[in-house]
Amino acid sequence: MEQIDRIEAMEQCFNRAQVALRNLEQAWEDYRSVEDDFAQLDSYLGSPEWHVDREADASGQLPPTLHRGVLSEDSIWNLLQARKELLQDIHD
Repeated sequence: MEQIDRIEAMEQCFNRAQVALRNLEQAWEDYRSVEDDFAQLDSYLGSPEWHVDREADASGQLPPTLHRGVLSEDSIWNLLQARKELLQDIHD
């Protein structure tokens, strides 16, 4: 590889790595800002309150416009599992 080509290729590597690192830093800040949300969801899933809320939904006591994704057992579990797998990948 010619010297100029090598320097240009390394400059491209540097620029891509710089952007990726900035994006990762921002994503990490975003994640850290919601760690308490993960803890709350983990505590809520399967709790007595969660069961009461699900029963209220099943019996039509909740407004139809209310978002209720958290009442699906799979939605919270899948989120927590994805988090666990990602953190394992980061540590490996």
